[in-house]
Amino acid sequence: MFKALVLEQEDKKTIADIRQLELSALPENEVLIDVDYSSLNYKDGLAITGKGKIVRQFPMVPGIDLAGKVVESSDDRYQAGDSVVLTGWGVGEGHWGGMAQKARLKADWLVPLPSKLDGKQAMMVGTAGLTAMLCVQAIVDGGVKPEAGEILVTGASGGVGSVAVTLLSQLGYQVAAVTGRIEENGELLKQLGASRVIERSEFEEPARPLEKQVWAGAVDTVGSKVLAKVLAQMDYNSVVAACGLAGGFDLPTTVMPFILRNVRLQGIDSVMCPFEQRQQAWQRLAELLPESFYQQACREVSLEEVPECADAITRGQITGRVVIKL
Repeated sequence: MFKALVLEQEDKKTIADIRQLELSALPENEVLIDVDYSSLNYKDGLAITGKGKIVRQFPMVPGIDLAGKVVESSDDRYQAGDSVVLTGWGVGEGHWGGMAQKARLKADWLVPLPSKLDGKQAMMVGTAGLTAMLCVQAIVDGGVKPEAGEILVTGASGGVGSVAVTLLSQLGYQVAAVTGRIEENGELLKQLGASRVIERSEFEEPARPLEKQVWAGAVDTVGSKVLAKVLAQMDYNSVVAACGLAGGFDLPTTVMPFILRNVRLQGIDSVMCPFEQRQQAWQRLAELLPESFYQQACREVSLEEVPECADAITRGQITGRVVIKL
């Protein structure tokens, strides 16, 4: 028997219950895992509260990421005792996820946990950290060097943005962090490595097709008019990595930055990211993130506390990471 948070739908409402389940209840996949930690992401909050149409079938165990140890595997890439991490692949949405003491998963979805990280640290990084690393790698691969100029990070107080600020700073880039919560988070962003912090309202005015060239690169987690403004201000031959739509999924821009300034807009998706790229990103995260990153605000909760925390995260009442000890 093992403990799990299970979502059911009754009268079009999502109900979250802690249950004791038999191993036979788990889906048929190649690798059985003892889950040590999961984490609570905004998407998990939407799934658990039913505020977003995240879950595609019921009953569902939520949790879009997890870290744990292999118990048994029919795939020879993994042996009992191996430490693994999982993010993405629709887990916690269309496949049973991490908010349970056991999980049975496809071997293709797993990544060996880098030796420098433990399960709790991996979940402090989580989906947000992996996405941030992929964004930063796109800027590096695009040929943008630290001496080229400042890198802009929008939504810098969020999960992806805050890790991106840290990683870019560790790689020697000058980072300008954009946030709507300067008073609350300005000092923290400077501690993470931002050289300056900019008020989000400066990016919410409609953009002209081209504005003064300011940024050598950018990580955008917001989309919509903020991304349009960023594109209009990019340097010649610069790279923008776009991974989010917190401000909306529209993009009111023109072709001008692309055809007159050679700006590259690179989309970033961590959910279906191929194994080799995923493994390299986790290895880089383990190498680059300083010890101080793991000393930031992090709340460790039990499975029983998750429904309450899920409601809080959807209301914007949570600062820092929430990891779930299983």
